[in-house]
Amino acid sequence: MSETFKPNFMVALISALLILFTACAKDSIDETVKTPAQSSISYLALGDSYTIGTSLADEGDSYPVKIADRLNAAGIDCFPPHIIAQNGWTTGDLLNATDAFSPDSTFDLVSLLIGVNNQYQGKSIDAYADEFKTLLKRAIQYAGNDTSKVFVISIPDYSVTPFGSDNAETIAKEIDQFNAVNSEITESYGISYFYITDISRQAANDPELIASDGLHPSGKMYELWVADFIEEIKMKTR
Repeated sequence: MSETFKPNFMVALISALLILFTACAKDSIDETVKTPAQSSISYLALGDSYTIGTSLADEGDSYPVKIADRLNAAGIDCFPPHIIAQNGWTTGDLLNATDAFSPDSTFDLVSLLIGVNNQYQGKSIDAYADEFKTLLKRAIQYAGNDTSKVFVISIPDYSVTPFGSDNAETIAKEIDQFNAVNSEITESYGISYFYITDISRQAANDPELIASDGLHPSGKMYELWVADFIEEIKMKTR
């Protein structure tokens, strides 16, 4: 009887250990599955010369790159921004460029800053309104139809720069008119609107806020912009 007991006992013991090991392994796998993988934020910036950072000594000083850098510094992983912008672009030019843009996936953040060249070239403000609205709708689509992921930046005022000084009063007035249009449209869609125009006007008393070309913002200016709204952008990534 004792000889029969020993093998049976060993079989039972081994079986119990196998069951326990399998259960532990399953628990370990389940825990791995339950832990979500960290994903990086994708950011699309739509605009003109202000968006690409014309005349900056370091392209890393442009506001889209600064936004991405600030997010990364805050522990929010962000890919380098995808930028669709060129010097001199009006709303019409940006529309033409985005006609051919069909991304494989949506973006976690989308920004839009456009209009200074409409003003500079004497384009119709009514046409600007129509084209800006179309661009904003596209920005929303690029964000997967999630308006909380989209933000608009107001047009800076270049009347305070050496380039605009000869016609400062008219430029400032028209910039305000264009901003009144884009802010009204933006707010009608419930989208965040970051008004940086007053910050841009600080350049009247601080030449270090102007790039070497005497027209565009310097990296110091872009830093002021981003500091003004970065906390709201962080909220959009949650």
